Amino acid sequence: MSQLISIKAHSQASLQTVWDCFTEAQHVTGWNFASADWFCPAAQNDLRPAGRFSYRMEARDGSFGFDLEGQFDRVEGPALLTYHFDDDRRIEVRFTATPTGTRIEQDFEPEDQNPREMQEQGWQAILNNFAAYCDKQMA
Repeated sequence: MSQLISIKAHSQASLQTVWDCFTEAQHVTGWNFASADWFCPAAQNDLRPAGRFSYRMEARDGSFGFDLEGQFDRVEGPALLTYHFDDDRRIEVRFTATPTGTRIEQDFEPEDQNPREMQEQGWQAILNNFAAYCDKQMA
């Protein structure tokens, strides 16, 4: 097993808002992409232990797309979410209230096809996009 990659971000939104944005399918489609040339046109979540999720990821130019699917392992809202992809890579996300909003920390097992640095940068970009999306929900 590869060593975990850890990333973090901060949102000015409340802990509950951040949790809702991370776990509700209608919000996932608003933030789950690393750059403007990608999008998430569909998301489904059965937010419970052993519940399934499926996120459709597509390039905006139509050149590529894939389904990211897996299962939730622990759902301890609004503080902790663990899940795994169908390829058995595990992810843990922790949400912590701070005086200025919410800290989001995420650890994930990298896949074997792309360099670690590329994966860390991509996942960090998605998490940064997520935090910005949460901030916009406050308006």
